[in-house]
Amino acid sequence: MGGLGESAPPQAPPSHAARKGVLGGLGAAALMLLGKLKVLGFLAGVLKLKTLASMVLSIALYATEWGFPFAVGFVLLIFVHESGHAIALRREGIPAGAPVFIPFVGAFIAMRGMPRNAYVEAKVGLGGPVLGSLAAWAVLALGLRSGSELLVTLGHAGVLINLFNLIPVSPLDGGRVAGAFSRGAWVGGYAIGALAFVATRSPLLLIVLVAGLYTGWQRWRNPIPGYHDITRANRLAIGLSYAALVIALALTLPLGLAIHPRLGA
Repeated sequence: MGGLGESAPPQAPPSHAARKGVLGGLGAAALMLLGKLKVLGFLAGVLKLKTLASMVLSIALYATEWGFPFAVGFVLLIFVHESGHAIALRREGIPAGAPVFIPFVGAFIAMRGMPRNAYVEAKVGLGGPVLGSLAAWAVLALGLRSGSELLVTLGHAGVLINLFNLIPVSPLDGGRVAGAFSRGAWVGGYAIGALAFVATRSPLLLIVLVAGLYTGWQRWRNPIPGYHDITRANRLAIGLSYAALVIALALTLPLGLAIHPRLGA
């Protein structure tokens, strides 16, 4: 799920001094979480060998570019995002694989069953950005409060990841969500994606757009009968939830510049 939805970390890593103590903080947070039996059970279900192996590989490769503390935090934020999808899939009774990480691309969860309709697909699509955004905001707030350049950078990266994922282009999460309230939003999503590619020349974004053209064409050409026949109340709920999350992420994105202006360079 959202296999191409994660963006690479920003090009301005935190200074060496700001990295001190982050591992201790992450360890303390992990211990608090592990104290909850429900979290232990959840981790036992999703943290398979391939997940651990791909996480370790991603951390190792990210560390060569941005340092070990940033790499650990960045991969954990991606894991939280994917866990949001996993939780939503379980709630809807849809079988799914464990998260698999792809260095410098992101991570994905393979669905092993089809959602019943566009409303269910949208809820699954929103699961990752909602949980991922909450984690990113928490890290960003902690960084701003403590003055930690590393945590602010991580929080900023997390906000950017989740906002990017909400662009209404399949196979990004936003493409899955938009189908529930307006399939016409896909057209606007591709326009936004094309403009972003012209500005950034991002190979990852190009892959997303090419894949999205294929999947979008298949959806338009071979619609599933009744798949988009959902109630107006459900469409409104998804549309409002999507808009609120996009606006909240857009408003908090500049906060990362408050302590680390190089992020905007």
